[in-house]
Amino acid sequence: MAAATSNAKSFTGSPHTDQALAGFGAGMVSTALLHPLDLIKIRFQVDSARYSEKRPVIGGTIRSFKAIVKDEGVWRGLYRGVTPNMAGATISWGFYFGWYSLIKKYMRKDNEGKLSAVQHLTASAEAGALTALMANPLWVVKTRMCTTTYNTPDAYNGLLDGLKRLYMEEGIRGLYRGIVPALFGVSHGAIQFMVYEEMKKKRNEIRHKKGLTSTEELNAQLSQTEYLLMASTSKVAATVVTYPYQVLKSRLQNRATRDTYTGVIDCGKKLVQAEGYVGFYKGLAPNIFRVLPGTCITFLVYENLTQYFKAHAS
Repeated sequence: MAAATSNAKSFTGSPHTDQALAGFGAGMVSTALLHPLDLIKIRFQVDSARYSEKRPVIGGTIRSFKAIVKDEGVWRGLYRGVTPNMAGATISWGFYFGWYSLIKKYMRKDNEGKLSAVQHLTASAEAGALTALMANPLWVVKTRMCTTTYNTPDAYNGLLDGLKRLYMEEGIRGLYRGIVPALFGVSHGAIQFMVYEEMKKKRNEIRHKKGLTSTEELNAQLSQTEYLLMASTSKVAATVVTYPYQVLKSRLQNRATRDTYTGVIDCGKKLVQAEGYVGFYKGLAPNIFRVLPGTCITFLVYENLTQYFKAHAS
């Protein structure tokens, strides 16, 4: 990859820091609003029972929502695990966008200064792998808090308590439980960003015919609706293709079943034997309900913060 030089103005002094801050803000807002759906999704993912007439596939999200509010309350129930989720999402989105921007800077561009779909895929995958390694301990604590209630015996009391006990009881291995499927999950972000960037590029090519030339001018002309459509389409495509890795990761990170599986392959085999292939898609409905508005919020906040930083750059 050839290094590129840039004299682009920046709000913070570094365009990559601008991207990271936009990512931090986006992750914080979407997580704060949509954590309850994340919690319900995880509880479905670690549930090893088969679906049946007594456990129908449809309607489980609403029933779970009502049951959690009734039995555990709103804050202690629906928002259990929100602190590690907020920390993980904020750090993940922030570092992801920062790494993604930095990696793209050093990629060789074509004659028009553009990257190919494969380059977008590669940059996203590299940024995702680095981010997964940094944030995994936070996701383990989040999973364990979301799969227990506040009065479950020996449950984690919070983020710091969880990290401390996780390390003291299980060491480095505990902090990185589920890291293999998490790295598989890099493909999720890679597919999502490739689709998103390609949709933006195609849309900008159409707008280019109207006389706009620079990338900044073209992106500034995209409407909020267009950002929403591109973000939601790219997220759904990536989710449907890669969802099974999330189920495997949650089960490997779940404290109650940490000794049930010896690894990813063993977990996958036992899941199929006990629940069938449909088990790989447990929690998909609340996940879709969560990721669609979550992605729209994230990308809207990200794109608007990016435009704000550009407008106020020095």
